[in-house]
Amino acid sequence: MEQKQLIDLLEQMTLDEKVGQLLQLAAEFYSEKAEEKTGPMTDLGLTHEDINNAGTTLGISGAKEAIRVQKAYMENNRLGIPTILMADIIHGFRTVFPIPLGLGSSWDLEAAKKVAEVSAKEAAVSGLHVTFSPMVDLVRDPRWGRVMESTGEDPFLNSRFAEAFVKGYQGNDLKNDFFRVAACVKHFAAYGAAIGGRDYNTVNMSERQLRDSYLPGYKAALDAGAKLVMTSFNTVDGVPATGNKWLFRDVLRKEFGFDGVVISDWGAVIELIPHGVAADKKQAAELAIKAGVDIEMMTTCYTENLKELIEENIVTESTLDEAVLRILTLKNDLGLFENPHRGADVILEKEVVLSKEHRDIARDIARKSIVLLKNEHVLPLSKLEKVAIVGPAADSHDVIGVWSWQGKKDEAISLAQGVAQIGAEYVIGKEAFDYFKPSQAAIDEAVALAKEADKVVLALGEEDWMSGEASSRSDIRLPQAQLDLFDAIQAVNNNIIVTLYNGRPLDLKGIDSAKAIVEAWFPGTEAGTALADILYGEYNPSARLSMSFPETVGQVPVYYNYDNTGRPYKTGDEKYVTKYLDVSNFAKYPFGFGLSYSEFVYTDFELSSHQMNSDQTVTVSITVENQSDISGQETVQLYIRDQIGEVVRPVKELKGFEKITLQAHEKKTVQFTITEELLRYVHSDQTFASDAGTFDVMIGSNSRDVLTKTFKLLK
Repeated sequence: MEQKQLIDLLEQMTLDEKVGQLLQLAAEFYSEKAEEKTGPMTDLGLTHEDINNAGTTLGISGAKEAIRVQKAYMENNRLGIPTILMADIIHGFRTVFPIPLGLGSSWDLEAAKKVAEVSAKEAAVSGLHVTFSPMVDLVRDPRWGRVMESTGEDPFLNSRFAEAFVKGYQGNDLKNDFFRVAACVKHFAAYGAAIGGRDYNTVNMSERQLRDSYLPGYKAALDAGAKLVMTSFNTVDGVPATGNKWLFRDVLRKEFGFDGVVISDWGAVIELIPHGVAADKKQAAELAIKAGVDIEMMTTCYTENLKELIEENIVTESTLDEAVLRILTLKNDLGLFENPHRGADVILEKEVVLSKEHRDIARDIARKSIVLLKNEHVLPLSKLEKVAIVGPAADSHDVIGVWSWQGKKDEAISLAQGVAQIGAEYVIGKEAFDYFKPSQAAIDEAVALAKEADKVVLALGEEDWMSGEASSRSDIRLPQAQLDLFDAIQAVNNNIIVTLYNGRPLDLKGIDSAKAIVEAWFPGTEAGTALADILYGEYNPSARLSMSFPETVGQVPVYYNYDNTGRPYKTGDEKYVTKYLDVSNFAKYPFGFGLSYSEFVYTDFELSSHQMNSDQTVTVSITVENQSDISGQETVQLYIRDQIGEVVRPVKELKGFEKITLQAHEKKTVQFTITEELLRYVHSDQTFASDAGTFDVMIGSNSRDVLTKTFKLLK
């Protein structure tokens, strides 16, 4: 349709039909089973007419069902307007990839793009049109369960991943490429900064910090073309995001130039009431529509009150029309007026979903996301060694993460299965092993197996429900039973390799004396094969942390790009500086950290000049040598510090990275270009500019271990 045709369609709609376009309902409302449909209808006080007019749908699954629902919907819609089928496709559809925090640790943008591309293809042939992804919330507190959905603690890295995900989901021709889906960037804004790491909690920060650290990821996704934005549950400067006119009208619409659809998170409009900014559903509807929220997800503040608000001249009909037109435009951008069933294809669905090709891609990307945190010459394992695989995660299929909506645990590969597939010998217990309260028989069996083995792979971690939405934890250590098991195993065999399945950085006290620690996150459908490949050297670890691991939970939030203070801690026994008495200031494993089976050495760090004008650049070069007999990948990381700023600046900020492959004993020179634009930041008056002065430029294998030189920016 042309824009004029969309406007003509809008003009044909009644006020009730317009309001209906702003309502999103879940799959139950379109079920053929009366008991599934009637209960939710009663709960929300909806009529059949309301359901028939609801503009978008959440959580429909499968091509056959998607086709049925769309057909019935259009038959019941007076103007034949199609619905949009949306869902949470976070890190894979049926083929599940590593959680986004793991994908972030790959530092591989093409891998992220491929994840989105495969996810979109499986979702599209299954009838879906929109995914609620990527989540680009900056995260600094691992107590928050939803860190698993983010790509980490750094604005620069998050922004690059945001772009990659959007391009992978949407492709270059969303309207005609039926293997693609529209992307919804979330959660706008600053949801990841919830105080205390407690989900849905208040966020409190300055506008300057919001702009400097938290908004760049969303902006990058929008610049890449994301079609939708989802509101966050939290407050922004005291105003809940879903009713925050400044955030959506001024920042998102005017400053960022976003003209797509804004959708509330589940129930977020009605939550303006318990937030204490709306007295009732009518006022909640007023605040949300005036803020610019186009779609209300799974509550009925709009349905019940918008018509009356317009009749009372509290809300203008033109405000409603703007929202409806954006929704119609999205339907048009998806090609739904010409092809209401779009990519839904029952036959193709069977061929594409969970295909061998997709499983192979999942295995490769899972390997790229697994971080080797520690290795005291015990890895890689030899297939000739006698290895005991013990612990609750040894043969567990709880490896796909809690946000894998269509993923099935019984289709995932366990660690023991993965080791068996690569042909390695191992022993494993027969007793079922609980994560929290293992039986004495299971413990005794594990200890007996460990005693007879050359090395022990002790498979530990979280169960999937322990991270994700509404899964904040004040204590991010492993369960006590797992720590006790570690002690029992170590008493009979000190050659312990700990593997971890988890959705957040952990406090590793209690298992940190292991000879090796492998952070696998929740790796997805091919978890066991990917982890076995790492353990046995079939794949050389290349992942680097996208979020710091604390020494203890008492340090959090602990992150690499912290602001300096007037009494900075360096080293030694200084008393009156910013420090703890009982623990270091610094992360156990910092941002960017990860080991390899290769040994990389950095030399010949050079700057093309030690000063530059605003229209000039400085070229930074470093030589990296693989001084081992094993080919490997290294992620060369560039950090910059503004020594003197108009406001206090972080001690370092990631400004570039390059992932290189080096054969045994090979050298490569890596170059970065520093421009004046790279040195800009948000000042106290909210302007984005650079300062003349001295800058540190740092290069290294992680945010802690860097080489440093300086240059000056002249103005």
